[in-house]
Amino acid sequence: MPNPWTGIGNPYTRQEVVDRLRDSLDRNQPIIAGGAGAGISAKFLEKGGIDLIIVYNSGRFRMAGHGSTAGLMAYGDANAIAMEIGEHEVLPIVQETPVICGVHATDPRRRMWHWLLQVKDMGFSGVNNFPTHTIVDGEFRQILEETGMSVQKEFEMVSLARKMDLFSIVYVGSASEARAMAEAGADVVVAHVGTTIGGTIGVLDAACSLEQAALRTQEICSAAQRVRSDIICLSHGGPILTPEDAAYINQHTDAVGFVGASSLERMAFEDSLTDLTRRFKNIPVTKVATEV
Repeated sequence: MPNPWTGIGNPYTRQEVVDRLRDSLDRNQPIIAGGAGAGISAKFLEKGGIDLIIVYNSGRFRMAGHGSTAGLMAYGDANAIAMEIGEHEVLPIVQETPVICGVHATDPRRRMWHWLLQVKDMGFSGVNNFPTHTIVDGEFRQILEETGMSVQKEFEMVSLARKMDLFSIVYVGSASEARAMAEAGADVVVAHVGTTIGGTIGVLDAACSLEQAALRTQEICSAAQRVRSDIICLSHGGPILTPEDAAYINQHTDAVGFVGASSLERMAFEDSLTDLTRRFKNIPVTKVATEV
């Protein structure tokens, strides 16, 4: 079925993005969002029919061959990196898919309302809370909470984005965070169930099984839906790596789609480039070079 939204470009209003997603669901299609750390990724994600393209700093590290978790470390200015990738690589190449900007809401050096104005002015259609402290736990999480870098800043950023007519798709790791994000006005809640497994720089073992991921996803979906019945729930991470894994989650939860970063961008490059290089190395040589 042809895409009725072809020919419309960024930026979109919040309602326009929501309408696009609802249209996919009305056509019995899942909502699929993908992270793009380079223009070529965005170009072919769009060609594949992606619903949303998310630009966040981890994509820069991922496309440089490093683990996505590098995006959570002090290896650069997360907000500036996302803006740079969006401005120079992704927004110029994407034709009509809404492009979402990863925002590090707890960065103490930024006035968030001022930064979101820049995000909107650049042509992004929405925001995502990455790097996110919702996937940090233990003693370090407690330290962040007690020293002015609380996850509350992420809730406040989403609330501000809603007032500024910016669409929001957010990662959460618990039912309580899902409730807070729904109350803040998030349009889409993504159940983040851990770092993606597999490949050369993914974690070796998921923190939970696929069945456990489904249970955790449903807890998050239910918590968000109790606050607002119109909120959309997606899944991400951990053992959810393949289309079949994402289908399992959809079948066993209220999630209606999937957000892929490593599972789309990184794994596509790892698998295809490795296989293609091996195929080239196996082509026949009909003329043997003679010794000089």
